Amino acid sequence: MRTRMLALTSAACGAALLGAAALPASASGSSSGSASGSAQELEAEAEAEAGVVTAARLLAEVRACSRISKGRYRTDSGSAKATVPVCGTRDAVFWKADMDIDCDGRKTRACNRKTDPYFLPETAFQSSRGEPLDSAALPHVVVPGPSKVWDYRKAGLTGGSVVAVVYRDRVRYGVIGDTGPTGIIGEASYAMAKTLGIDPDPSTGGAESGVTYIAFKNSRISPIESRARAQSRGAALAREFVGR
Repeated sequence: MRTRMLALTSAACGAALLGAAALPASASGSSSGSASGSAQELEAEAEAEAGVVTAARLLAEVRACSRISKGRYRTDSGSAKATVPVCGTRDAVFWKADMDIDCDGRKTRACNRKTDPYFLPETAFQSSRGEPLDSAALPHVVVPGPSKVWDYRKAGLTGGSVVAVVYRDRVRYGVIGDTGPTGIIGEASYAMAKTLGIDPDPSTGGAESGVTYIAFKNSRISPIESRARAQSRGAALAREFVGR
């Protein structure tokens, strides 16, 4: 919910690059190579056989954009131009942007005023106990607050709607957990970044680009804080989305 400044300074970019270097071969895009194919290809084949929807399959479904937003969004408050549209399909809404780190909500060792100068002890949506969400533990995505550009509520989305986030060859599932500035897009929780192999530090972390967010319409789970339900529901919705 904070108003974000330019999140990725040169130091942040360096941190993001270091995070990418630390990923396994399949996540960083490198491969060891073999007679039967690269490690990345073998992993994709294994996931396909297990019924897991790969990043490539999801990205193929959102290659073309049918814009549903009236305008475009900036990725940071200091961005010169608004370049990111919100796109829609019959079953989902998606956008392709960067990832800034949301650490708002429950105060933890990872998320507090010392680690995040923009920290707020609240989130737009609350847990089943009526408490702010725990951004350090719950993978969630931030959507722009309702505006003339786009109103997420009119697209069949709300707090707890299931979201698939794709970064490189990784797919992770979470929920919509917070709202942000009305003119900015591209933010997710500390926990979501961490599961994707992105540096989750709220001050220096994040990803400069290459993140795809796919929010499934009318998919709200309860309780909103259940990672297991978001994972199982997300996997099922992803299979439907790619026509499996």
